[in-house]
Amino acid sequence: MNAAKRREIFACLKATNPHPTTELEYRSPFELMVAVILSAQATDKSVNLATRKLFPRANTPQTILALGEAGLSDFIKSIGLYKTKTRNILATCQLLISEHQAQVPRTREQLEKLPGVGRKTANVIMNTAFGEPTIAVDTHIFRVANRTGIAPGKNVLEVELKLLKVVPNEFKLDAHHWLILHGRYVCKARKPECSVCSINHLCEFKDKNI
Repeated sequence: MNAAKRREIFACLKATNPHPTTELEYRSPFELMVAVILSAQATDKSVNLATRKLFPRANTPQTILALGEAGLSDFIKSIGLYKTKTRNILATCQLLISEHQAQVPRTREQLEKLPGVGRKTANVIMNTAFGEPTIAVDTHIFRVANRTGIAPGKNVLEVELKLLKVVPNEFKLDAHHWLILHGRYVCKARKPECSVCSINHLCEFKDKNI
């Protein structure tokens, strides 16, 4: 795919959704970090249902720690892998207090040292909380990048690095959200809705569902 077509694709996505953002509900970088950790192998909807009860009760490292393992588990037990996520969140809260003055760090290196925070989660936090032009590649973005031809790659890191290279700078900050929402609601895994797709005329997918 040439650069002109990629630029037009992102221009179309922007026209459709000028101000994209995460569907996770949060009011601070710390709340976002907890929500993103919880969202691994879970839907944003299920995470929001849990955090709507959790955050009014505890939304800082200190108050989350005060809940303890049993207390935190009670709030998030409806989410997959909640036992592991409980331990990771509590350990992360402890590190934030002891090493970062209870604040979420802004660099990838520091973020990835926190339990439960991998490269994808770090990218989401850097982009959504701190306005960095990072692109977190999940299953939706991996599918859209490969299917459309925007940035094909064999694994998520390859797709991420290619997207960072080929997405025009003016679109880079919001590219993550455009692509994930497009994959979630239009370019679906089993049956892409090509007939209502705003970039159908630019997409290079050979088996369009029209």
